[in-house]
Amino acid sequence: MWLPIPPDEIEGLPEGPDYRFWNGEADFPADPADCAFYVVPYMKPSPLCVRPLGRMNNVRVVQTLSAGIDHVEPGLAQLPSGVRLCNARGVHEASTGELTLALILASLRGIPDFVRAQDRGEWLGGFRPALADKNVLIVGYGSIGEAIEDRLVPFEVARVARVARSERTTARGPVHPLTELPALLPEADVVILSTPLTETTRGLAGADFLSRMKDGALLVNVARGPVVDTKALLAELETGRITAALDVTDPEPLAREHPLWRAPGVLISPHVGGPTSAFLPRAKRLLVDQLNRFVNREPLRNVILTTGASTV
Repeated sequence: MWLPIPPDEIEGLPEGPDYRFWNGEADFPADPADCAFYVVPYMKPSPLCVRPLGRMNNVRVVQTLSAGIDHVEPGLAQLPSGVRLCNARGVHEASTGELTLALILASLRGIPDFVRAQDRGEWLGGFRPALADKNVLIVGYGSIGEAIEDRLVPFEVARVARVARSERTTARGPVHPLTELPALLPEADVVILSTPLTETTRGLAGADFLSRMKDGALLVNVARGPVVDTKALLAELETGRITAALDVTDPEPLAREHPLWRAPGVLISPHVGGPTSAFLPRAKRLLVDQLNRFVNREPLRNVILTTGASTV
């Protein structure tokens, strides 16, 4: 079992397996062919994460510590048939939900302007929009989308509309299919992207999407950078018609000279939705649960796909 967290720092791991620590170092901790359960290093580049996959002839489970799996998808074709790929549902909801609300509130209430004014020693007053009474649209209503709505409730928003790949009904109300997105966008004051990066969602927030947003609306991206068409977003930001708060960008990281840094009305955080003090305890709980399930031959949680199946 390859773990990116030292095994002696994880309480409750099942006895029996041979645990090896590997967090992306140049040397592998053992022969990859002997690995049965590979936990992908967290927040590491895709080429590093997939580097051992071509030699993992006997691996049965690949477990990410991220909600998204796009960084390991390039290596899946190298794996034998029957390998289960699991994501980290349940690990990042708290941190990402917090950051989403922080970005919304900071953008609406002008916190970046206050920080810059403080640096100048300037008392910058003025009238700012509140989150209260706003219509919010969440695009991507999985566990992170649900966690975001949990945190929106105390802020007295007027309405939350939900969009996901498939239509369904939740305790809080309907979840609309992606096909209804064009009709929902003009009604939203805040549009939150929390969808996985797939071929369907790549470039989802393009020129047509952005043009349908109402004047003065705020776009918040806590999904993946390529969900937004950067060129189209820059064109809208330059007009001043909409604003944006981005935890992820395309490209990422942004080069110092990239125009997105200086675009009007944009707040950028450097992909920090997940890495907080809330990550490690939740990641450890997930690994203990998954590894105990694996050893005891119980169904694993968060299985996204199985290699060799028709969904690959």
